[in-house]
Amino acid sequence: MPQIPETISELTVGQLSARSGAAVSALHFYEAKGLITSRRTSGNQRRYCRDTLRRVAFVRAAQRVGIPLATIRDALAELPEERTPNRDDWARLSEAWRAALDERIKQLGRLRDHLTDCIGCGCLSLETCVLSNPDDIFGDRITGSRLMPERRATGSGATENGVTERGATGNSGPAAS
Repeated sequence: MPQIPETISELTVGQLSARSGAAVSALHFYEAKGLITSRRTSGNQRRYCRDTLRRVAFVRAAQRVGIPLATIRDALAELPEERTPNRDDWARLSEAWRAALDERIKQLGRLRDHLTDCIGCGCLSLETCVLSNPDDIFGDRITGSRLMPERRATGSGATENGVTERGATGNSGPAAS
């Protein structure tokens, strides 16, 4: 990892990329999303303060555990201007994120458990598919493997719930009645 002398207070995008491990394009994206900031030189080049390294590390760590960028941005916005996240900030924020992560883990577990049912079915039938039609919400009204939004102008094949039944192959032929 390249070392940057302590006397340098600002980093170029290339130096920040090399030190943080984030691609230059990712750094530009983080900046566009308001996660990091830079100033522009007279030659319109980006310069980042050294503290941006810690902000990038914070963002990347939060991303690795599945925190959405919007949530990370909101967390960083709570910090006083120009202050980088520290260990206490991470502890406080990660505790707040724990419940959301636990819920996501439960959802993924349910998805994994039902994926086997889907493979056994083989057709993704909306009549019985636990992934596309949980609790068989469409099964009592229509059958088939595709549900398409109804076009009000045609009226043919429409049901009261605003969907049109299509054939099992999903072709764009006439709607079944």
